[in-house]
Amino acid sequence: MKEINLLPDRVLRTPSVQLVQSWYVQSLLDIMEFLDRDPEEQATLGHTNPAHPKHIGSIDPHCSVANVVRDAYNMAKLLCDKYYMSSPDLEIEEVNASNSEQPISIVYVPSHLYHMLFELFKNAMRATVESHENSPRLPAIKVMVALGQEDLSIKMSDRGMGVPLRKIERLFSYMYSTAPTPQLGTGGAPLAGFGYGLPISRLYAKYFQGDLQLFSMEGFGTDAVIYLKALSTDSVERLPVYNKSAWRHYQASQEAGDWCVPSTEPKNTSTYRVP
Repeated sequence: MKEINLLPDRVLRTPSVQLVQSWYVQSLLDIMEFLDRDPEEQATLGHTNPAHPKHIGSIDPHCSVANVVRDAYNMAKLLCDKYYMSSPDLEIEEVNASNSEQPISIVYVPSHLYHMLFELFKNAMRATVESHENSPRLPAIKVMVALGQEDLSIKMSDRGMGVPLRKIERLFSYMYSTAPTPQLGTGGAPLAGFGYGLPISRLYAKYFQGDLQLFSMEGFGTDAVIYLKALSTDSVERLPVYNKSAWRHYQASQEAGDWCVPSTEPKNTSTYRVP
């Protein structure tokens, strides 16, 4: 809460920051109320997480990656079938370098992994269906799950014709989307268009020292790779540091870059040609 107060005044006055600040205050009040209760009362703890008795809070000590992949695929498939009346199949392959006979599982938050995979599946399905609308059969989405000594990697490959290299970084910008903006109030969840799916997914991946990267070949398809830590001891929370040094950085004016930046869109040079 103290770090929030260090934000610039114009940021503190925004409704979104004020809302987050109220959440922190309410969370602190809830904790204080909880600590004042009698620990012997059943109402204090109740039946902790009865639907997932093996979970420790929101963490699953034995999170089956393949199961989460299938759950995310099935939900994205429902949306894709609703909008396009068809959807690509799923092919999963697991490579466990430690024990090839054992299915891959890690200590992780299943809801985080589900969100990342769900967003990637939606993007892959939309690109695949729209780029093969005249094909008799849609190419399958292939998912490779590989567990090594340090990393657990999940690669999702589609044949959705890819995107240009110049657009890769923009895909991780908030509010940017290659899909048209959906109309609110029309009923049902949109498949794409808001522009926050990939940025938040990468934020989830980086939260426990992982990452999310895109490798695209325009004219063929895209590989999306989620990198997670294989060992729970390496999955340390990555929290933002906001102190007075950061405050001074926000107050300082932005200097010009060292490199010239061309236009983000290719120019039509036909008008400059000499006859």
